Amino acid sequence: MTQSNNQSSSRRDFLKVTTATAVGTGILSSLGSSAHVYAGGDDKIKVGLVGCGGRGTGAASQALSTKGNIKLEAMADAYRDRMDKSLSNLQKQFSGEPEKVDVAEEKKFVGFDAYQKLLDSGIDVVILATPPGFRPIHFGAAVEKGKHIFMEKPVATDVTGVKKVLEAAEKAKKKNLAVGVGLQRHHQAPYIETINRLKDGAIGDITSLRCYWNSGGVWEPRLAREDAKSEMDYQMRNWYYYNWLCGDHINEQHIHNIDVCNWVKDAFPVKAYGMGGRQVRTDKKYGEIYDHFAVEFVYEDGTRMYSQCRHIRNCWNSVTEHAQGTKGFCDISGAKYETTGGYKWKYRGPKKNPYQVEHDDLFEAIYKGTPYNEAEYGAKSTMTSILGRLATYSGKPVTWDEAMASEVSLMPKEFSWEAKPVTVPDENGFYPIPMPGITKVL
Repeated sequence: MTQSNNQSSSRRDFLKVTTATAVGTGILSSLGSSAHVYAGGDDKIKVGLVGCGGRGTGAASQALSTKGNIKLEAMADAYRDRMDKSLSNLQKQFSGEPEKVDVAEEKKFVGFDAYQKLLDSGIDVVILATPPGFRPIHFGAAVEKGKHIFMEKPVATDVTGVKKVLEAAEKAKKKNLAVGVGLQRHHQAPYIETINRLKDGAIGDITSLRCYWNSGGVWEPRLAREDAKSEMDYQMRNWYYYNWLCGDHINEQHIHNIDVCNWVKDAFPVKAYGMGGRQVRTDKKYGEIYDHFAVEFVYEDGTRMYSQCRHIRNCWNSVTEHAQGTKGFCDISGAKYETTGGYKWKYRGPKKNPYQVEHDDLFEAIYKGTPYNEAEYGAKSTMTSILGRLATYSGKPVTWDEAMASEVSLMPKEFSWEAKPVTVPDENGFYPIPMPGITKVL
């Protein structure tokens, strides 16, 4: 399943209109009161936050820092302590503007159904920043309720979730709901300018792409098993290490780099071959995810994307993307390229924090009523990451169409602290680890 010509053209046209100067420097955020077409003349936007961890708190801060009358009015999380910490941090940050962070006790919602209560609390915009396994559920509910949405990446952890997001994205378009996705490189001036130049043929036809997120890994598991009130509690607190919640680090983290390559190609891979495993991070406390992946993605025109991601310390690290063309090569992440004729270019223009700019652009669209929907490419880049995981876990080539036909769901059948996740440990506390050549993924 590849991107249609119409989709390719619309994205290319969008990129040419929203140039590095316009998007990457935040010029789209210069709000004029005469342009406000929001809420029947009331320019106040009430924001609700679902998922009050570090990224959710950061996204709420960036939303409140946009130009406009923005107020955080409701919060929801599975855990009260996470919510209280987030609220305290935001109140400290905006202590000079306390009216921006004014969450009444009756608008603090806790539990698995907290998102539903928040969506019914009178908010206008919802920030979805829980572990990504919940994203399709929360996104679909927010669209049904007619809310504008910012959702963090990735937008799903399995194929079933991706399909739900794509379906909801179409409904959001019909309702003219603004939807932002946390793939912030799309709002980063050096990336925008560099990729526009690549699309204009700066290094000729793209023949291959490389991308990396090789690092020492992320946070250690936070909750010891003996301190957990249930298996659900244990996995929720240590969510990064469980596929129904995270999708493995090729999905949760490496999606950023994979998405850049898809952006360059204006397309999505049709096939993937992968290898990987769990070489160093083998303790049972690390759940069920791998610590390294190497995937070769194939686009419909035969172009290859070579992808690596690793969570192993004391190794060489790289979080980068690169393109090889018929007339040169490009360090995309470094915003520079060199042609075979010896011409060298490097981006030297203005730079702004892309995490802030992505919110500036979203709220600009909300105020003006401008069509704005990043859900489709967010879902398809999520699907690309999942495709790489499926090929690696199985040890077999997997096509996009084969994967998209899958009905496999990683999600629990019910959500409560007593409910059992799909994957549970054996009597020794170890989880089943995908074994290439044996594990069936479709």
